[in-house]
Amino acid sequence: MAGAPSQGEDGSSVVSTPSKSDHSAAAPPHPAGGHGHGAGHGSGKGGKAALILGAIGVVFGDIGTSPLYALREAIDHARGGVGGDLAVVGVVSLAFWALMVVVTFKYVFFLMRADNKGEGGTLALMALAQHAIGRRSALIFILGVLGAALFYGDGIITPAISVLSAIEGVKDAPGVGGSLDPFIVPVSAGILIALFLVQARGTAGLAKFFGPITAVWFLSLGVLGLIHIFDDISILRALSPHYGVELLIKDGFLGFVILGSVFLAVTGAEALYADMGHFGKAPIRAGWLYFVLPCLTLNYLGQGAMILDNPGASENPFWSMVPQVIYWPMLALATAATVIASQAVITGAFSVTQQAVQLGLLPRIDIRNTSETQAGQIYVPAVNTFLMIGVLVLLVMFQSSHNLTAAYGVAVTGVMLINTLMAWFVITHKWKWPLWAVLGTLIPFGFIDTVFLTSNLLKIPDGAWMPLVLGAALVLLMWTWVRGTQILTAKTRKDSLPLNDLIEMLRARPPHRAPGTAIFLTSDPDIAPVALMHNLKHNKVLHEKNVILTVRTSDRPRVPDSERVVIEPISDDFKKLTISYGFMEQPNVPKALGVCRKQGLKFDIMSTSFFLGRRSVVASATEGMPMWQDRLFIFLMRNAANPTDFFHIPPGRVVELGTQVSV
Repeated sequence: MAGAPSQGEDGSSVVSTPSKSDHSAAAPPHPAGGHGHGAGHGSGKGGKAALILGAIGVVFGDIGTSPLYALREAIDHARGGVGGDLAVVGVVSLAFWALMVVVTFKYVFFLMRADNKGEGGTLALMALAQHAIGRRSALIFILGVLGAALFYGDGIITPAISVLSAIEGVKDAPGVGGSLDPFIVPVSAGILIALFLVQARGTAGLAKFFGPITAVWFLSLGVLGLIHIFDDISILRALSPHYGVELLIKDGFLGFVILGSVFLAVTGAEALYADMGHFGKAPIRAGWLYFVLPCLTLNYLGQGAMILDNPGASENPFWSMVPQVIYWPMLALATAATVIASQAVITGAFSVTQQAVQLGLLPRIDIRNTSETQAGQIYVPAVNTFLMIGVLVLLVMFQSSHNLTAAYGVAVTGVMLINTLMAWFVITHKWKWPLWAVLGTLIPFGFIDTVFLTSNLLKIPDGAWMPLVLGAALVLLMWTWVRGTQILTAKTRKDSLPLNDLIEMLRARPPHRAPGTAIFLTSDPDIAPVALMHNLKHNKVLHEKNVILTVRTSDRPRVPDSERVVIEPISDDFKKLTISYGFMEQPNVPKALGVCRKQGLKFDIMSTSFFLGRRSVVASATEGMPMWQDRLFIFLMRNAANPTDFFHIPPGRVVELGTQVSV
């Protein structure tokens, strides 16, 4: 049910089967967007250093803000169990080994190998898995849709919890007391509103500061941790997994609850995989292994040592670490770091939306480029508004980062488990691993993902229901759109005339000829487009040159210009033209037509007319989907972006001819 979609006559996406030829050539080097931040692939030592610094600024922003709240929540739960030193050492041990197993072993060493022409992320993995098995798979499609839907749930919670946890630092600020407490939520809301409003201007100018600021943040985490490790050097015991396992065994069911909070330490791990195409594997791996992981480890050890020395510090261990003399600068740095982490998630949502539209999971959406020089610098107004409203609702509902942690984690653990399941198809069909190696790798990862997911599901009554409800709503939207386009395509094909039959009929009874070229946009090049049939029926003319144009989305991220267009002559009057794009690209039909000149097909844009078939859909109670789903599909179609704008076709050259179809 999934694969590479093509664009319909009205621009709707229709899924087609992935073909082996789609991956016959590697994607060319491309300017990358780092979730919209424009990190290009560099060369030499300076280029590698710049890429590592860029990755630190974008990829690790989310996981880098976890020390603000992760240990606080986990130790708070652990205090209700065996207590004592084991509660602290055990939690720090669990946090460290979660970073090692989930982030280092699973994502950095294993899953980053499963790249789709250099791109990562749930939808890229879905396309890779589809290609690996060489056929449509409903299971892989469902997993991909679930992963994409859950990503948006994470995208709403991350900005809220990150910024709020930083601003809450004023509670312990010197000389303030509790006088600023009533302003924490309004100030957090103001910062986030400003962040969302600036998206339309693009973030290329700000992005160059992201790496250095986040690098200073991680260095501060490491230094603070290193200083406090000497509060109680016995915290180094936490580097042994023995204490984490002992805590889980002794606490029984409570240990299961503790894991849900410990998981907060690794939220953001999926960003390593999702941002792989923007920075490359080597810079991300180097940044994690040699800089980010040591800094995070030192900070968690430092927090644990400080709590062993002073149990009262467990109320807010991170801010208790900060000396008063640098408290306000550290508060400003933490706020900047959380804003950067939020920015990465927001623009990540833009990137996922673009992929979902290109893969046919969502209707056309207004997607704008914010940079003329950097690919990936995009802004999606509808998604930006949706995220901003969602974040503000969360701030009003939950009021504190402590309350928000109850809602956090379910979406992320769900995405992680889905990635593990889809990796099965890649390593069995594409990598051809023996069964013992597949099971030996995926069973441990799948078990850990499942344990973390079920422990986070315990938070459902406390707020974890929110990302699940949001995810379910998005799954419903995607399923309705895909199913509706399938039904629409099937009905159109059933009621249409094969193109070859039409050509034979025109030879027998030639119509009046009009000068110029007519381009008919269609999802099925073997069927006579509706717009062509209407033009013949009502206008009773046929242009001198007629091009049947199909825009297809490949299951790879980008398509090189050498493979962009395929021209197939049908007769003296008709040609088939297929334009292919990767799921990370935005279609631009006039630009692609320029590529056609190299293959001998020239277009004078001023004497070329683009004919689009506009389908008016009406709900039917007797066929297709249930009535409520029909109405939802019709709503999505009516609110989809105009195909003229989506394909960047000059509006003055477009002719729309409509027909009514029931679903």
